[in-house]
Amino acid sequence: MTSPDAHSRVAVVTGASAGIGEATARTLAAQGFHVVAVARRGDRIQRLADEIGGTAVVADVTDGAAVEALAAGLTRVDALINNAGGAKGLEPIAEADLENWRWMWETNVMGTLRITRALLPKLIASGDGLIVTVTSIAALEVYDNGGGYTSAKHAQGALHRTLRGELLGKPVRLTEIAPGAVRTEFSLVRFAGDEQRAEAVYNGIEPLVAEDVAEAIGFVASRPSHVNIDQMIIRPRDQASASRFNRRG
Repeated sequence: MTSPDAHSRVAVVTGASAGIGEATARTLAAQGFHVVAVARRGDRIQRLADEIGGTAVVADVTDGAAVEALAAGLTRVDALINNAGGAKGLEPIAEADLENWRWMWETNVMGTLRITRALLPKLIASGDGLIVTVTSIAALEVYDNGGGYTSAKHAQGALHRTLRGELLGKPVRLTEIAPGAVRTEFSLVRFAGDEQRAEAVYNGIEPLVAEDVAEAIGFVASRPSHVNIDQMIIRPRDQASASRFNRRG
């Protein structure tokens, strides 16, 4: 693992191989962080790390041994961006695919728990730690056929908000970022690579792009240490809720 400069702040970004994670890695690097880009797709994060002067770590947040190895290889962590996650499937609960539900809970909830718990001592030791958890508006509302994803995101949000209280008095800030519709690989993963179905999600609207969310994370990371932005909900103008859109044409 590449060692950052002793004076560099270190930010660990999970799910950094594409979308919001990749954009966030670029944003934080531009702010002076040494970014540790974490993802399963090694070729992508290595290219990213080379471009931004960061470190690539191939790891799956659902793999406890990989997470522990990541933590053991870092001497300093100032910020953790919990971005790894995703959805699979869009079926009613009566037809739920249990393996998809298990994957969503393992990735969104247990993955966030594993890496947060592993890096928490270093975040506290930094004297000015920051944990940003990228949940979703699905952590705040529900919609038909989305029970697996909304339940996992509700649990991830509850984990993060509980930690906010448990760390009161410690030098760590916690922010939940809850995006609405963002044009990334999210829908492509949800629909198992069906490009036509994934693209239909954005028909007639102008969705957010990954950089919109990354800029919000950069804003949070640049606040003074006494300022805690508890939660940010970010939607495109064309979206009022998880199921209500202004679709043109």
